[in-house]
This record gives sequence, structure tokens and C-alpha cells, in this order.
Amino acid sequence: MGRQLFGTDGIRGVAGDYPLDRRTVYAVGVALGHWAVGIHGADSTILIGMDTRESGPWIAATVAAGIEQAGAKVRFAGLISTPGVAYLTRTRDFVAGVMISASHNPYRDNGIKVFDHSGYKLPDTVEHALEQEIFAILAGAVEVRQATLTVDRGLDLEYIDFLVSSFPHRLDGFRLVLDCANGAACELAPELFRRLGAEVIATGCSPDGRNINLHCGALHVEALQQKVVELGAHAGVAFDGDADRAMCVAPSGRLVDGDGMLLVVADSLLRSGTLAAPSAEPVVVATAMSNLGLELALKDRGVRLVRAAVGDKYVLEEMIRLGAPIGGEQSGHVIFHRYATTGDGMLTALRVLAVVRETGATLDELVSGLKIYPQTLVNVRVSQKRPIEEMATVQAEIEAAMREFNGAGRVLVRFSGTEPLARVMVEGPDIASVQQRAQKIARAVETELGAA
Repeated sequence: MGRQLFGTDGIRGVAGDYPLDRRTVYAVGVALGHWAVGIHGADSTILIGMDTRESGPWIAATVAAGIEQAGAKVRFAGLISTPGVAYLTRTRDFVAGVMISASHNPYRDNGIKVFDHSGYKLPDTVEHALEQEIFAILAGAVEVRQATLTVDRGLDLEYIDFLVSSFPHRLDGFRLVLDCANGAACELAPELFRRLGAEVIATGCSPDGRNINLHCGALHVEALQQKVVELGAHAGVAFDGDADRAMCVAPSGRLVDGDGMLLVVADSLLRSGTLAAPSAEPVVVATAMSNLGLELALKDRGVRLVRAAVGDKYVLEEMIRLGAPIGGEQSGHVIFHRYATTGDGMLTALRVLAVVRETGATLDELVSGLKIYPQTLVNVRVSQKRPIEEMATVQAEIEAAMREFNGAGRVLVRFSGTEPLARVMVEGPDIASVQQRAQKIARAVETELGAA
């Protein structure tokens, strides 16, 4: 039986509503605590961190109370990024790490992401076992409690120390504009880049519990692009709410997304001979959402692009299988397996800026060879989900689009793993035909499934 609570990125929903109501959140903590104690004994300690959502403190306190009720201990990092929790979990004596965040979603949403001691997200089998215990707990009487949490300020600084140590250069004389999305990067990112010597202009650093990702951050980069140009900055970086993704902006204002950043770093690794293991084929892992232009640019360099299922969890699985050092998503989740077990927006920015420093080239120059094929993404809110291949009207529209593109385009229709959405991605030779075909497919999805 498939998982019912855990999606591709933990448990996610509207804070206060199932499955993020207080009873279920408490049961999640109890189940996590029992799992930890069952494997590692009574000295098991679980790390908890959160982003800036107004629901974060009560969810963290409720999860912590459940963990402690089960006999495990809790350490609280307070405001920290998702990759910060993953890093600390694998480098300290934590049995698991819990991040309270809904990443790029609006403030009303929240989520519970869990990492085991390896720093990787929990295997599907463990998530399934946890779900069974959660449902068993909820079937009885649940006395919800809340723990009193005290922030351990040394934990986030330890993570910043790691990021600083991973950067082989200085950024003195480098003007950098940051958009921290009023989220987890608000304190961490300015501190990081200033310690490296950069002149930092930080925006999106006034969280009020409700403005996380609101018209700012990695999903809304227009203001950042304008500011980079106005200030004559060397680059701009936008993070999402939990700072596990980043988008870069070149001096011209050009957006450099996950595809562009993968190309920049792949070129650097090719030059150093470290993109592939000895006698192995150089490979970069991306997803079906990555632009055809990236695939063709890498092919020109003798590098194979392998497309994994959408979701950084699946990108990482494919990277490990192939031994690939880098992989990521167009959305800005980029994984550098030498340094991290998950996407890390601040680490991603550092890796890109390292190439800028090493080459002396601007970010515009580094991505000048990347031709972006017109691409559009239409989100359709649906009332149900059925296999795409079973929807005849949708399949007919997809086939019509592929005939028109004649090999020079792609169509991908998939369901979101965290929201009631069907995502229609169309890529082709010109924007007019791409948009027209995307709208036709989206209307077919609405016809088949009904708009929510």
C-alpha cells in the first residue's frame, strides 16, 4: 500500500488542518520518538528546526512533545534552513532531524520533513511504517501536549562555519544582492556572504510570520533582477522559504535558474576532470522539467543528461546510482553530493560564485552558450487525480502537440506531490505555439478531472 501522509517532501498541508492538525502532529512526534528509541535506544536525540511561518513554533513544540513522550530527547535549532538541519543531523549525534517548513508554499501551509542520521530523507519503507503507527495512535485517545523549546544558537552558526569552509576563495570587492524570501535564509545568508568579504545588499529579511515567499524569493525574482541592474551588482541570489533552493541573477539581469547553474558548475568540473569517475561517462542528473537547451548544451560538451522523476529526492537517488557529482532541478534545487545530501540554496550560490571567481568571467558570460527553448508551465487545480495515460482527451492533445513540434519540443503532464495540482509543461520552438498547446492540454485536464 502506498504512503498516505508522506509525499515527495514529507508531510505537508494547511497548518491546523489534517494532516497538520494538533492531534496528528503530536502523533507524528510520538511515532518518530518510538522509531528512534527502538533503533538507537533511550539516549536518542532528534534535532528540530523551522522556517519563519507563524505556525512553526506550535508545530515544533507539538512534535517535540510527542518525541519526548516516546522517550527520546530533542534539540531545537530554531530558525534554520532545511539543508542546515540535514547537515547537522549527519555530522552530529542526532538520530534524526525534523524541519518544520512548507518550502516555497504560502505561509498558511506548513510541513514536516524528516532526515535520518545519514542526512538523507527517510526511505519510503520507514515512512510507511511511521504512518501505520501514526494511524494506530490516532485511532485511540490522544492527549496533545506542547514542549517548551529553547533555541541552541550554536547549531546554526556551526552550519555557517561549514559553508564558509567549503568556499576556496574570498568575495572581497564583490557586490551581491540577496532576496531571502522572508524565510529561513534571513539571518544565515547575509552572515555567510559578509563573512566571505562580499558587499551584501539583503532584501526579504523582515519576516512577520505571514510574508514568507510573498512576492519575493526564488519564485518571484523580478524585483531582484531589477535591483541587480540598478546597483551594478556582480550577481543576485534569491532563496525560497526554507533555503533549499536558489535562483541566481547575472549582472545584465538575466535569470540563471537551476539549469543554468548546473551548466556553469558542470563546465568547471569538466575543466578540472572531476565531473566523472575514472573511465566513467560524464553525466549530470536533472528532471523532466529541465529545458531542452541544457540537454543540448551538455551534449555538445560530451556530457549525458539523465532525467529523473521530478523531486530532489529522486534526483539524489539517480545521482547515487550513477555516481554523478551534481544534479538538480530547474526550480533551483541543486545537489552537490561531495558536500551535501540534499539541495542547499546557499551552497549552490557558493558553488556558482566559485566558478565566477576561478574563471574571472561574469555570470552572463558563463551561461552565454545556453539556449533556452520557450517553455511554459500551467498549474491546474484539480478535485481528483487519475493516471494521465487513462485520460483520452488529454492524451489526444499531447499527441497533437508532439506532431506539431516534430521532434523539437516536449510535453510533460504530471501531478504535484504536495498540492492538488496537475502541472502541464510544454516546451517548443516558439512561445506562441507553446502557450497555445499548454492551454489546450490544461483545458483537457480540467474536463477530465474537474477544476477544484
